[in-house]
Amino acid sequence: MKKIIPGIALSAMTIFSASAVQDPNFNYHVDNFADIEVLRYEVPGFANLPLNQKQMLYYLTQAAQAGRDIIWDQNGRHNLQIRHLLENIYTSYKGDKDSKDFKAFEKYLKQVWFGNGLHHHYSNDKYAPEFSQDFFVAQVNALDPATLPLLEGQTKDEMMAVLLPVIFDPTVMAKKVNQDGSQDVIATSAGNLYDGVTQAEVEEYYNALKNPADATPISYGLNSKVVKKDGKITELHYNVDGLYGPAIAKIIYWLDKAKQVADNDAQKEYITKLIDFYITGDLRLFDEYSILWAEDTASDVDFVNGFIESYNDPLGMTGSWESYVNFKDVPSSKRTEAIASNAQWFEDHSPVDPRFRKPNVKGVSAKVITAAMLAGDAFPACAIGINLPNSAWIRAAHGSKSVTLENITEAYAEASKGNGFNEEFVIDKATSDLLDKYLYITDMLHTDLHECLGHASGQLLPGVDPDALKENGATLEEARADLFALYYLADPKLLEIGVLDNPDAYKAEYYKYMMNGLMTQLNRIEPGKDVEEAHMRNRQLIAAWVLDHSKKNKAMEVVKKNGKTFVKINDYAKVRELIGQLLGEIQRIKSEGDYEAGNKLVQKYGVKVDPKLHKEILDRYAGLNIPPYRGFINPEYVAVYDDNGNIIDVKIEYTEDYTDQMLRLGRDWSVLPVE
Repeated sequence: MKKIIPGIALSAMTIFSASAVQDPNFNYHVDNFADIEVLRYEVPGFANLPLNQKQMLYYLTQAAQAGRDIIWDQNGRHNLQIRHLLENIYTSYKGDKDSKDFKAFEKYLKQVWFGNGLHHHYSNDKYAPEFSQDFFVAQVNALDPATLPLLEGQTKDEMMAVLLPVIFDPTVMAKKVNQDGSQDVIATSAGNLYDGVTQAEVEEYYNALKNPADATPISYGLNSKVVKKDGKITELHYNVDGLYGPAIAKIIYWLDKAKQVADNDAQKEYITKLIDFYITGDLRLFDEYSILWAEDTASDVDFVNGFIESYNDPLGMTGSWESYVNFKDVPSSKRTEAIASNAQWFEDHSPVDPRFRKPNVKGVSAKVITAAMLAGDAFPACAIGINLPNSAWIRAAHGSKSVTLENITEAYAEASKGNGFNEEFVIDKATSDLLDKYLYITDMLHTDLHECLGHASGQLLPGVDPDALKENGATLEEARADLFALYYLADPKLLEIGVLDNPDAYKAEYYKYMMNGLMTQLNRIEPGKDVEEAHMRNRQLIAAWVLDHSKKNKAMEVVKKNGKTFVKINDYAKVRELIGQLLGEIQRIKSEGDYEAGNKLVQKYGVKVDPKLHKEILDRYAGLNIPPYRGFINPEYVAVYDDNGNIIDVKIEYTEDYTDQMLRLGRDWSVLPVE
């Protein structure tokens, strides 16, 4: 639960720290459908890398793509079968491609690709097809029977009896992840992480395994599916001889090739350890890998590959498979290195109870990276910052590694220029000018501080279960990191270490953050729905709490201007004081494992939506034509071989469109059987 997700489309702004000269004619825009815009990102500097780093990046991109089927299956038990069926219909279709049903089918397929399954990547709601069931049945019947993705022993009629309600009945598998703690969140979630078990049974199972006195606990449930077999609860582990074995074998193959051209011996060692983990599924080996990975700050080429973030588990335990492949942006990393080198100072001056501070911050490293490949749960939608490992004891004893994906952030910014957002939602020209001047750099610094220091700050009291906050854990952890970042954005320390040059610059991020949390992120929610996604709940919680606690001092308010609603900040210093107070309380909740207080905070401030304001925001957005969600396609890497089969160069291409890329991935990287 250590990543930062972009909130709103960034306004037009000046690029302050471009890592390399980029092509001014680069086309970021790829496709638009439903509520989504697909972009491409540039990978500046790749052509100038030495051959061994190009080779390693190539091998790592192959390892990343090899795991694609895993996240699809984790997201829903029918996803792989349905994806094969939809792609087969699309590529075989002989009818009128301008018909209403086909256009709706194409839109649905693009949505399913983007969500890595049948559910929206952010809201967790199931996509509603706008084509008729009769159209779908007719297209399936027109397919060559030999091409149908049938389970072993399954007939076409049996397949359709299962899949039709899954696709067309809105009550069947309605939500991928349910976070409503008043319900059995496992029984009411459609994800494929549990089978035949209740929430109470799973909690009882893991509570029996956990030892409160263990100072170095494994991340229970991180790489397993919990099922009931012969009346007993058991785990089916993800490893080469277990679940997802064929995909994991291919990941291992490419990781082993990458190891041969690693930057240094330390990197070879942790790649070897990761391979050992994939072979055995032993979470102690994953911890050993995580320590070695976090301690390697010398390698320029880096990657994440594995079962990492637990947002898709309603209990916040099982890791979704993901991969980021990247290399260091050396000039921009000076900014994050300045922050990381002062980690102890920030911890010591944090506005939280000293009992909850780390007395010795260890191993905090930070860098700015250029993303080269996004995969699994990090694709097509991805984070703009990451801080890992997630294990609390590893972070305390060995430190963590924080990265900011600058070329991804730049792609968002470049694609947002001139979209009219500021003119519609920012209260006045003076504030808009402030955002134009300082939002890019303060947004980047917010990500840096969130990842590098926010997630790395604080400590659990002895004996507190890291999973004590249950379904609210992700929301409260993201709120804790955001609050830490917001608090220190306004600190003179940032001017002292040279990462900001104006004491008022932080106001740009404060205004954008509060406006987003209270108003503009509502564009991502359907009328009548609650806020569901953890990052959105986090942002609304913070902004709504600050607004509520500003009633006496009027530090911040919501006002009407020409019949429209705007956020107005009257006293930025007082807003910062409130941010510090909330940080102190959420750190207490985290450190003490206070589920009741955390749940009360989330439910009061983070979940409910004002329907009148919601309608206003949707109407105002409608005039701008700004999609509420964005994601990316990857560049394609082409290896150049000599006559002996050795890679002598790697070329990067940006020629694919969204549909081309998704169909290619389906052809080349369908590794797991549909069952």
